[in-house]
Amino acid sequence: MGVNKTDAFDWLDESHGLGAGPKDRAYADCAGCPVRRTCLWAAAPAEAFQGLHPIVHVRRRVRRGESLFRSGDPFGALYTIRSGFFKTTLLYADGREQVGGFYMAGETLGLTGIGPQVHISTATALEDGEVCAVPFPALEQALLDSPLMQRRFHKVMAEEIVREQATMMLLGSFDAEGRVAAFLLNLACRYASLGYSAEEFHLRMTREELGSYLGLTLETVSRTFSKMHEAGLVAVNLKQVRILDVEGLRRVLSRERQSPERLPRLYLAARKAAKPSRGPLRSGAKAPPLPALGSAPLSLVC
Repeated sequence: MGVNKTDAFDWLDESHGLGAGPKDRAYADCAGCPVRRTCLWAAAPAEAFQGLHPIVHVRRRVRRGESLFRSGDPFGALYTIRSGFFKTTLLYADGREQVGGFYMAGETLGLTGIGPQVHISTATALEDGEVCAVPFPALEQALLDSPLMQRRFHKVMAEEIVREQATMMLLGSFDAEGRVAAFLLNLACRYASLGYSAEEFHLRMTREELGSYLGLTLETVSRTFSKMHEAGLVAVNLKQVRILDVEGLRRVLSRERQSPERLPRLYLAARKAAKPSRGPLRSGAKAPPLPALGSAPLSLVC
């Protein structure tokens, strides 16, 4: 049983408050989507993309700073990110806000609303982007029709659980340097899965937002980046980051809990082992080859 295109627009607008004008939404062209092979619908059979049956995709542009949904909004759809970068935030009873995660192209927002039927976090665009919205009733029908899509959906749900567990491990087991190292390695791996460079990328979030996610103060995040820069592990220029020594970052994860001195000796060893340029990034400058990410010491890396 499919969902009519016009009905889908109305259903999303009325029951979920999508509220986007005609210029901001269009039917998604899944067959030609650049992130189709990594998104939630990667396993969708060919017939799912013909005539928008059995799934209805509504594509919406989201401006930087705009919320896709807010905590407490009724749940009604899942959102696969076609382009852009998003953060999710949780609001505590005392009014404090904490970043719960960062999401990029090919990843899905809204999964945590399936159980309670309301969104428990707020999703905000960190840059202009575009999402594909899928009404959950249409998705449920598609899952009944396609065992292949069922398996894919279960995999995505499992990955969300692993993400949550990895975050708890990150906050509970590592100091500041370990948290930042794990975050950078994870981000590099995710960029690589999309075909982008794993050695140089732009951080879309502010230092304050990153600190909120990692449970660190703004000052601690800035100080940690400076230490890593001086140690030759990364080169940092404002929000532009280049990974110079991926194995050095991995050693931060594998050794920091085994030594009371933790990073000072590790940084000295990293500096001795390889002495890459530690200056600011220059236009046209080439970073040394990045070793293969290989097997991660922890699932939180990739």
